[in-house]
This record gives sequence, C-alpha cells and structure tokens, in this order.
Amino acid sequence: MRTNFTPAQLADPAIAEANDILQTCVHYGFCTNTCPTYVLTRDENDSPRGRIDLIRGMLERGGAPQAREVHHLDRCLSCLSCMTTCAVKVDYVHLIDRARSHIEANYRRPWADRMIRAMLATVLPRPRLFLAAMQLGRLARGLSGLLPARLRPLLAMMPELHPDILVPQVFKAEGTRRGRVALLAGCAQQALDGRINAATIRVLQRHGYDVIIADGAGCCGSLTLHMGREAQGAAAARRNVAAWMREMRGDGLDAVIVNASGCGTTVKDYGHLLGGDDDARTIGGLARDVTEFLAGSTIKPVGVPALTVAYHDPCSMQHGQRVTRQPRELLRSAGFRVVDVPEKHFCCGSAGTYNLLQPEMAEALGRRKAAHIDSTEADVIATGNIGCMVQIGRYAGRPIVHTAELLDWATGGPCPAALAGMTPRRPAPEPETAALPVAADTDTGIW
Repeated sequence: MRTNFTPAQLADPAIAEANDILQTCVHYGFCTNTCPTYVLTRDENDSPRGRIDLIRGMLERGGAPQAREVHHLDRCLSCLSCMTTCAVKVDYVHLIDRARSHIEANYRRPWADRMIRAMLATVLPRPRLFLAAMQLGRLARGLSGLLPARLRPLLAMMPELHPDILVPQVFKAEGTRRGRVALLAGCAQQALDGRINAATIRVLQRHGYDVIIADGAGCCGSLTLHMGREAQGAAAARRNVAAWMREMRGDGLDAVIVNASGCGTTVKDYGHLLGGDDDARTIGGLARDVTEFLAGSTIKPVGVPALTVAYHDPCSMQHGQRVTRQPRELLRSAGFRVVDVPEKHFCCGSAGTYNLLQPEMAEALGRRKAAHIDSTEADVIATGNIGCMVQIGRYAGRPIVHTAELLDWATGGPCPAALAGMTPRRPAPEPETAALPVAADTDTGIW
C-alpha cells in the first residue's frame, strides 16, 4: 500500500511504525472472510482491509478523525483472525492499537460514550473497586428501566459473582519442588470468579511449583490499552515488570503464568509496548499461558466422569499467542473427550470491553458462537479466558468452565461447581492409560 506521510510526520516513531505496517498490506483480501464483523455486515469498512485504508487516511490527515472512521474502527474486535489468515503477515494488532491511541487523543466522543469509557478504564483494572461496582449493579438491576439506554447492557450481562482477591503471598509446591513461578492474578477475573486462580494454583502446586503472587503486580494493562489509553496501559505494564523482576532477581522465576488469554497476549508483548525495554522483554519472554506451561508435564488423573468437552479457542489464545494444541492435549490426557467447535476461528464477541461498548454486534457474535457450541452436544464447554466464559455463558445451553478447573478436578481438586452432579456418558479411563506426556510446543512466539 502506498502512503503519503510527510517527513515531519515520519519523525514521530509511532507514525513511522504505522507507515511500515501500512506499506506491507497488499490488499489480497484473504482477511475479509475470517473477519467476524465483515461476515456480519458485509461492509468493506468493517473488514481489516477496509479498516487499514481508514487508518491510513486518518493518520495521514492528522488531527481529529471523522465520526465515520471512528465508528468502523470501534467495531473492530482486535480478535486478530486477520493476522492468522494474512498471506503477508501485516502487523494489524499494533496498527489498530496506534489508531485507537490517535482517536483517544484527538476525537471528542459524545458525553455518554466518554462517561462509560472513563468508568470502565477506572473500575475494571481495580478488582476491589470492580467488585463493589458489580455488587451495586446487581442491586440496581430492578431499576434498569430508569437508566439511560446506553447503560442497560452493562447491567444485563452481569454474571454470578465468585470473588477471591489475592494478596501478595507464596503458595508452596506439593511434594518435590520443581521450580518457582509468578501468577498474574488479574483484575476483573478476581472479582468475577476467583475459583479460576484457585484451580490454577492447585494444579501448579501439584506439579511441583511454588506459586508467587508478587507484591505490586496487578492489571496487565490490556483493557485500557485497547481502549486507546496507551499511557495507562503502559503504566500498568511497568508496574508488573518491576514486581516480577524483583522476584526474578531474588529467588528466580521459571515463568510468569497467565490464565486469562487476553492478558497473556499483552504480557508477551510488553517488550513492544514499553519500547524495547530489556526488563520488559525478559518478562515477555517468561510469560506462558498455564496450559502452555504445563504442556511438558505428565497429567496423572485420579478418575473423573468421562465428559465430552467442547473446547472454545479464545481469539487472543489462538490468533495472538498461537496456543491451540496444548489445552486440547492436556484435557485429553486428563481423561476428557475433546471436540472442536465449528467455525472455531470466529470470535465470541467478548473481546475485552467490546461486549460492553458494542453490545449489539457482541450479542450477534455470542449467539452465533453459542449455536455452534450447542451443535456439538458436548457436556461442558472449556476455555481459557474469563471474558469468553461470561459472554458464551449468556447464550449457550450448557455449563462453561475454565480449562484449569477441569485439569484441577482431574488431578485431585474439587469438582467445578457448574458440573456438580453431572453424569458421565462413558466409563472414565483408567489413570495409567490416561497418564500421557504432553509434548511441549517449541513455538512460543506471540505473532
């Protein structure tokens, strides 16, 4: 693609990077039919190729974007399916982030949008504040008809809460100690469902790892980064890098474990976000999804119902991190029958704050995903991202749990509450036949 930035514009490193990315796009169009928003609307402006043209024009022109440009760029999920499909590997993720930062700095949104975005950027990264807001929101459900229409979707999607906000501490390994890892406790996930962290910690302990909740670590920064608040996202990243590097320089770390795939994609990209900082690159290189980290381990199931599991690939896991095989193989080795979801490359519509800011499009995608999952007739849905769990749980006709919860249950932990009393469809495999080593994936790159 040809670009027409001035030398003065190209002196800005951010614009220079965007220019390099734009020039790699050759408009083949393979991306269009894997883009969820384009498939729904058939509007070229809602395709990656169309959005790249909008970004080029917006950045070349500088100043305030047009409302039309903002509308179509806001509707991008950042699912990154286009990057998996692209024949020339256009670095779309960093281009759309640059566009969102430009919009945030130069476009004045309607007051209702400004209020909602400011509220989300303030509340979501702070688990205690988010928990308090959720509790108030649940009380206000009966009054939703009195609220502005723009706020009603926020109340409609509030799930049951199972909070557990972790404080800095060390969870000691069980049996022979194999190593030491830090766990990103997360922000919204702790307020929504603390059972995910609890299951993750137990699995890691059972496999011989001390699990560190580092003092000073918090939100990964992805929620605010993808809202265009780059400085806020970078500040969160710096806090995490400092916290984990203190642990690294102390007793050492074998990995930084992440069990929310959207967070994992961002943490792995800390080196880019923080401008090549050496410590940020170190932490990015240590980051692993929990299933990615356990992929070299031998799962020794103690016997659980042989349920059929529909595994849902979060976009940030399959397109952002390229982690697809490990969760399936771990679940199979734990004794579960795993089936794929039709149209598995397609986003469920969660996408961080997307289902809060674009509720109509998110609902269409959520219902589409749920219908595909229900067609598998699986007993349970497993996935690796809290946002997907909340989104799919609104529409699917079967329980949904985190992959770590199933692995924890299979290796001696409690049965996930969502599966209590579920009847097996076939005899559970004997532990010795299911204790299969899972090969580690050598490709741990992000994009």
